[in-house]
Amino acid sequence: MKPLVRIIFCLFCGASAAAPELYWNARFEDQIPDQPEVQEPAAVVQEKQSFHEPLTWKFPDPPAEEPPQFPPDFELKVPTATNSVSVICGENSVRVEAKKDLLGIGKPVQAADVTLGGCPATREDAEAQALVFESELHGCGSQLLLTEDSFIYAFTLLYTPSPLGDSQIVRTTDVTVSIQCHYQRKHDVSSEQLKPTWTPFSDTKASEDSLYFSLRLMTDNWQFARPSAEFLLGDMMKFEVSVKQFHHVPLRVTVDSCVATVIPNVDTVPRYAFLGNSGCLFDSQLTGSSSRFLPRSQDDTLQFEVEAFRFQQDDSGVIYITCSLKATAATAALDATNKACSFSNGWRETSGNHQVCNCCDTDCGTGNQNPLTRTDAQWEQETAVGPIIVKEKPL
Repeated sequence: MKPLVRIIFCLFCGASAAAPELYWNARFEDQIPDQPEVQEPAAVVQEKQSFHEPLTWKFPDPPAEEPPQFPPDFELKVPTATNSVSVICGENSVRVEAKKDLLGIGKPVQAADVTLGGCPATREDAEAQALVFESELHGCGSQLLLTEDSFIYAFTLLYTPSPLGDSQIVRTTDVTVSIQCHYQRKHDVSSEQLKPTWTPFSDTKASEDSLYFSLRLMTDNWQFARPSAEFLLGDMMKFEVSVKQFHHVPLRVTVDSCVATVIPNVDTVPRYAFLGNSGCLFDSQLTGSSSRFLPRSQDDTLQFEVEAFRFQQDDSGVIYITCSLKATAATAALDATNKACSFSNGWRETSGNHQVCNCCDTDCGTGNQNPLTRTDAQWEQETAVGPIIVKEKPL
């Protein structure tokens, strides 16, 4: 009997313990919503749409801009030239004045921002409020332009604004002003000592009594006048001097002196006197070149050649050759003042009378022979060749 009672008691206790759990499970099952059955997605079929006619749609036009509306008294300002730069072209120099209000806007520019071909202003004119630039014609980055009847020295006045203060901004733009000085290739130089007539490559002079002096460049075979005045360093520049007497007795022509300059003015620097002392060709002695007088074929003609050269630190390579020519009677004996001497291991006269060259290293003086004259200007004539352009040989 006791074992039966014990079993019933255990069953009762187990049921009592499981009753709460069954209660809570039943309660929460009532609150869970019904979940629909998950269905597999249907297969997607893509199809390209076709049109029987092309689409007519397009982007709309931008809205039209309305014209600006100005008040009745409004006046649109038109920019005008400021006339802030003036130029004076001299015989061998140029002077440029630029107003400090270079742009004409009422604000002066910094002097350091304005250059003439890289050259700063030589001074400031406080009264005129201007910057003054002065340069020789071949200086400050000038370029020589040649035309049929003139040569032109071109300069560039450049304004490059500096940043304002410590910033990197500017409120003006770069300004470039082209400046040109025009010179006729046929004109009288104002120097009292030299008044030649400049012509391309040669210069001639006829006196009142029909004396005609000539200095010209020749071809390598000495047969023709050279059509070009351009040479390379190392070339031989061949010159022919002549005098035509017409109604005179036969004459002999000589070259007293020759000077090379970068502009047509013998009184300027740099200059190179490669022939002087009444007919002594110094170039071969001074530089070891092959420059020389050629043997005479006739009295009224004299030929000489000079090795091409250019002045140091002159990028243009332009030179002018100015020579003093003289005519004497062909029957007159040669002397210290009427000769043509070259240097090659000593002085040699082109006709073989070398003794007259002994004075080339000293002073040949005036001598005893006088040129045929009524006035010196008629029978002693300064003539010129130029511009000659000497270029560097390409590497």
